[in-house]
Amino acid sequence: MQFTYFGELFNLSPVTLIIILAILLLLFGGKKLPELARSLGDSAKELRKGLSDDDDKKAKAKADNKAE
Repeated sequence: MQFTYFGELFNLSPVTLIIILAILLLLFGGKKLPELARSLGDSAKELRKGLSDDDDKKAKAKADNKAE
């Protein structure tokens, strides 16, 4: 299943997403919001990196077991 925008994943309409973004802007302010988004992006990258590293280790261990 492929989603065309993030809101489809959680069944949110574009209007709802705009309201959520406006609330976030009010809570965190214009200066803090880009920093928050950047840190969330970095966290997502680290999570994906950790998951792929774990998969690589499992594949290598499986290959080593077959070689024995």
